[in-house]
Amino acid sequence: MSTVHAGARALWTGLMSPGIAVLLLFFLIPLVVVIAFSFGTVNDLNQPVLGFSTANYTAVFKPYNLAPVWRTIWFTAVATGVCLLLGYPVAYLAARFAGRLGPVIIALVVLPWLVDYLVRIYAWQSILTPNGLLPSAMDSLGLGRPNLAGNNITVIIGLVYGYLPLMILPIYAAVRDLPGQVIDAGKDLYGSPFSVFRAVTLPLTREGVLGGCLLVSLPMLGDFATAQFLGGPDSTMLGNTINQQFTGGGSQTVGAAFTVVLIALLALVLVMVRVIGRRRIGATVLGPEQQATVAVSG
Repeated sequence: MSTVHAGARALWTGLMSPGIAVLLLFFLIPLVVVIAFSFGTVNDLNQPVLGFSTANYTAVFKPYNLAPVWRTIWFTAVATGVCLLLGYPVAYLAARFAGRLGPVIIALVVLPWLVDYLVRIYAWQSILTPNGLLPSAMDSLGLGRPNLAGNNITVIIGLVYGYLPLMILPIYAAVRDLPGQVIDAGKDLYGSPFSVFRAVTLPLTREGVLGGCLLVSLPMLGDFATAQFLGGPDSTMLGNTINQQFTGGGSQTVGAAFTVVLIALLALVLVMVRVIGRRRIGATVLGPEQQATVAVSG
């Protein structure tokens, strides 16, 4: 028996080795390098030099540098909330009432997302700029030709448009796997549609909601193209700041410190989702009808 276990262990070790090597080479080693340079300095040629200095983090936490950090958190929170408000009804209707058209609706939602992200951002730019489609239509109606781009609202719109499918997909999967008798049990208790949704449907699809929020918020935190093409001077996000430090004549060590701050934000989001996800519904030890009965009656 031990020989069989040893052979299985050797097989799995061999299968996992390429993936582990890829993670070490393209994730762990670059991460260590970035963290090391975040404590470094620059020479007279503005090239990073290894060392140990907290000056880069002091620069990061100065008020004018903290503004993009807080703005990124704010944009991500608002855009994630909007994605949830828009995505949950679409996923719910597609899973519960669309029948055979449900997969078609999901395919139509995902189809634009297969186009390159920059192409879609350029499309929004051509719609919102003064010579774009929407200002031109407004001008033809005598409303003037405003520049609808270059502000925080358009950045949030671009973020929502860019990542909305990532919210819809996990919620659709969670609602589709929800047994119909759970909803029927809630209705049999004469609960209003809202109370049934609040106490039964939403808690039992919470994993899909958390998964969608995670899939949406993580790339939003590192996004820089949306703010660069749809935003203005006051719409700079953390990704834009990092890009400027590395490619715009800034300090690469300061850029590395900003990158570490971004990684810390990503880790914080993961921890928050993990903590919320571990708060299980107390009635999960019961059957579907009993869950609905306990939830609605409570």
